[in-house]
Amino acid sequence: MTDIPKPLHKIGAVSSLSGVPVPTLRVWQTRYGAFSPAKSGGSHRLYKDEDVLRAGLLRRLTASGHAISTVAHLEASELSALLNRQIRTTDRANRPQSEPRSVSVAAVGLALAERLQSRPFLQGIDGVQLQVTDAGPELAGADLTGLTGLSASPDILIVRVNSLQMAAHTALRRLIDAHAIGQAIVLYSYGQDRVIAALKMAGVIVRREPVTDAELADLVNAVLLVTPHTLSGLAQPGVMIPPRKYSDQTLMQMAGISTNVLCECPRHVAELIGQLASFEQYSQECLNTQSEDAHLHAQLSAISGSARALFERALELVADHEGIVLAQR
Repeated sequence: MTDIPKPLHKIGAVSSLSGVPVPTLRVWQTRYGAFSPAKSGGSHRLYKDEDVLRAGLLRRLTASGHAISTVAHLEASELSALLNRQIRTTDRANRPQSEPRSVSVAAVGLALAERLQSRPFLQGIDGVQLQVTDAGPELAGADLTGLTGLSASPDILIVRVNSLQMAAHTALRRLIDAHAIGQAIVLYSYGQDRVIAALKMAGVIVRREPVTDAELADLVNAVLLVTPHTLSGLAQPGVMIPPRKYSDQTLMQMAGISTNVLCECPRHVAELIGQLASFEQYSQECLNTQSEDAHLHAQLSAISGSARALFERALELVADHEGIVLAQR
């Protein structure tokens, strides 16, 4: 096979195609060696297609501040890569910088409050300006009853408690409801399994100490990811995702009741609630036990919990239509 000859261009054509004036092309060639054209039989200098491409790239690079002496000998691929880096840098410089999101935090435990303002912790928080609005001493044992007066309704409540018992669960839920706290994180040293399980079912993130600053930052990032405004309206602002209303037994009873609805919607709704509740609990367990992928598990838990709450409302509509009384948990 014979090679197909590549088209050759006179300097006027190169100028027209690249946008570089003829005198400039001659200077770049004679002074900086940017081009090595061949000569035709009539002593005309003929340029290759790559010369046309390089001339256009050189024009754009010199217009953006590069000296011709530093780029004249680069290949077309190198000139293109340099230009792309230049464009990306310019785009980043011109991109409007959004204001960091302000998040209020109430901390229970003075050492915990100090951690929330330390450099190692703040380095793990991206694009967020944390404001510690309340900071109280760590509560001894399970006594959370003194934690009643907050200056405002914080976005996040973070509690450090030594012993997590049922009294702590009751006081914590009362505080969350009274101040419409959006998210809560509890760090503990010792705790009863039933209390831990109840808090998790209520949407509280529970993590046993020790927790590093990086892990604590991951937990905060995770709850920030699933605040109501990031869930496209699945939950109301300032309100945590509601806990389950109906037990598996109630759902099974609803699925087996003969109704006047001439379709399988009641059974399907009850089954969906059970499936969503199971997945919600599973993803919450992942979030509470694993530092890795905390953001993902937080989103999965919040989205499945919100969907479960919506289908619980759908179940209530069916029950009201049929005159069925649903037994809540």
